Amino acid sequence: MKENKSIFEIFSLKGKTIILTGSAGRVGSRFANVLSQAGANLVLVDQDKIKNEELANEIVKKYKTKCNAYHADFSNQLDVSNLVKYTIKKYGKIDVLINNAHFIPREDPNLSSTFEEYSLELWNKTVDINLRGLFLCCQKVGKIMIKQKSGVIINVSSIYGMVGADQRIYGKSKLNSPSFYAATKGAMVNLTRYLAAYWQGKNIRVNTITLGGIFDKKLHTDKTFVKKYSERTILGRMATREDFDGAILFLTSDASSYMTGANLVVDGGWTTW
Repeated sequence: MKENKSIFEIFSLKGKTIILTGSAGRVGSRFANVLSQAGANLVLVDQDKIKNEELANEIVKKYKTKCNAYHADFSNQLDVSNLVKYTIKKYGKIDVLINNAHFIPREDPNLSSTFEEYSLELWNKTVDINLRGLFLCCQKVGKIMIKQKSGVIINVSSIYGMVGADQRIYGKSKLNSPSFYAATKGAMVNLTRYLAAYWQGKNIRVNTITLGGIFDKKLHTDKTFVKKYSERTILGRMATREDFDGAILFLTSDASSYMTGANLVVDGGWTTW
């Protein structure tokens, strides 16, 4: 980072090309807006083709930046390779990769089973897809960043990748995340450390952003759960999508130029006690 940059230039993403996976979801769509507002050109990657294209069109109109929706299965090797080729052909570079996508089969009746009765088939499917997707995206984009001699990778994790779920707050709400979620999010945190160290000297920075629970009025209809979760945080509430705006901008911009292998925790104090 140049010493004479102003604070506005340090946080600017103007001219940067960012691949964002899981872009059509609650967090991803908010990230897309924040990054575009800061001047980035985006390639939005999601399996929900219609929702993703609507988001891309909305962003172009609002911020006048370049934004392309790309339909892909991030756990498919050919899909990820084609995504990288598409981005390079379109923009000539990849400055930032944000691994935000995460597969949770919410319609599967076995999702809320107890650990003792959990389906091995479902475990294998979810762990395989989530970790394979993370591996492929980092591997394929990492090759490009090595050639460029620069790049930033951000892995989006969860508090349950750091600590065990507090079973006391869930009751019969069925909102507790399953074991595969903790296993894959925890793996993500340590893969960040591994890659940051592995690419030492390559000018590639790799960091994790760990998010606390986000309130969703459609999902969190159980008021008892919301109350108990909120009481469990130091700030006394669940997160809003906007609570992560500054953190994601910090990690993607030159403001975090001396940061790699780290885990930026934004959880309202959940993991503090």
